[in-house]
Amino acid sequence: MRTTIAISRALATAGVAVIFSFNLANAQKLAPAQLPAPVLGAFNKNHPKAMDVEWKLRGTQYKVEFETGLLFRDHEVWYDADGKELRHEEEISASDLPEEVAKTIAADFPGFRTDDVERITMEGMVSYVVELKLMGQPEWKVAFDAAGKLLEKAMD
Repeated sequence: MRTTIAISRALATAGVAVIFSFNLANAQKLAPAQLPAPVLGAFNKNHPKAMDVEWKLRGTQYKVEFETGLLFRDHEVWYDADGKELRHEEEISASDLPEEVAKTIAADFPGFRTDDVERITMEGMVSYVVELKLMGQPEWKVAFDAAGKLLEKAMD
């Protein structure tokens, strides 16, 4: 019985160690010199005015966080090892939302104000994630397609 408990504890400890090391590997920070040339080349070509650039390796994908413009808009972009852009999340202002998205917000969330707004481009598809707030009401995080169709909503 004691042997079984000892083995179970050893396996549990080993499992935690494996999970911990996996999480560290997934969040590995990288210097630009550590990036594959196609990744760095694609980034520099598409985002030449990027500031405050930070790279991380998550599994097999290269994630870069950076800012652009006078308002220091936040961006996150994921690349594969060949330099293909897989996903791009960018902070935008509410006034940059498509008219159809703004109409859906006004109709479905009357009185709510937009807080954080992101445009997400993935595999050629564009969606918008908006945080909506109204005093005394739960906050919502809502996703829309470019035509204003509600894709998902969750209390934030």
